Amino acid sequence: MEKEVIVVTGSSGRVGTRVIEYLGDAFQRVGMDFLGKTCEDPSVEFVYVDLSSDFSVECAFNRIRKVYGNKIASIIHLAAFYSFEGKHLELYDAITVNGTRRLLLEAKKFEVEQFLFTSTMLVHEPSERGVIQNEDSLVRGKWHYPASKVRTEKAIREECGDIPFVILRIAGCYDDECNCIPISQHMVRIYEKQIASLVFPGNSSNGVPYTHFDDLCEMIKLIVQKRREVPKDLVLLCCEEDSISYRDLQTDLGRLIHGKEKWPMFWIPKSIAKLGAWVQNHTPFMPKPFIKPWMVDLADDNYEFSMDRTRHVLQWEPEHSLRKTLETLVKNMKRDPKAWYKRHNIPFPGRKLHD
Repeated sequence: MEKEVIVVTGSSGRVGTRVIEYLGDAFQRVGMDFLGKTCEDPSVEFVYVDLSSDFSVECAFNRIRKVYGNKIASIIHLAAFYSFEGKHLELYDAITVNGTRRLLLEAKKFEVEQFLFTSTMLVHEPSERGVIQNEDSLVRGKWHYPASKVRTEKAIREECGDIPFVILRIAGCYDDECNCIPISQHMVRIYEKQIASLVFPGNSSNGVPYTHFDDLCEMIKLIVQKRREVPKDLVLLCCEEDSISYRDLQTDLGRLIHGKEKWPMFWIPKSIAKLGAWVQNHTPFMPKPFIKPWMVDLADDNYEFSMDRTRHVLQWEPEHSLRKTLETLVKNMKRDPKAWYKRHNIPFPGRKLHD
């Protein structure tokens, strides 16, 4: 094969499908997943893999060796377990942590130029507003998902051997259609004028950064292209430096959706918010809300990061801004709300909505 081989795990997911497409045909792209075909491009090979199975991972890499040989330019490891429901917690270790160990065990049988793992900015300890963190800031992982990423980062350092690795800690991703569950749920609460859109059990001046899918894909592509130039054990962040606060997000969405310059917001104790979330989640014949009781404890979390290391290593920084893209998100929602709800797997309300 003349083209260098790129393996993308989680290739059928929200990030994986975009990365496969963004890499283009400059590489021989091999998608690994258990969900099904990665894309319609016949030049992209799909290889089934179950990361919780030693045998399945071995078979997947045997297929790569048989067809493409023993050299892999980069393994972009996106696959991981995630649950907003707080269920099947054992899968964090079975898939995210030990699945990564299985990948590396097989990868070390190849000549691999780079192993790129997508972690999350949430591995870091939340900070006070105005405190700017970076890749060297304290790592903790407060809840199941980021804690599994912390354990996986440790596993990579233990298991990579001679394979150069990059750990990329990314923020929540969105695009011009939204396609970001926390943001789409926030938009829905305000669009429907739900009671939940008026109350908040935390410091509304705190916030978190996001990153546009296009920026993430561009950064991953650059890391692959510069794999022979970047440090052999590199940690980078991928997020916008504008960490939009909950209050600013609420105000902007209220203005863009309903034309109100100030959207009401009232603080409520966490105990009441947890009780309300529990009742909603256990009321029969009602759609289950996005907010779960365990999420209430995260309401105060604030994250702000510097992208200085990325600018230095890659000579690049994100081009998009969620704050500036909100108008586009709302326009796309209001153009056809029913279709937008369907795309985001959200039940459309039965009652009539008024601006």
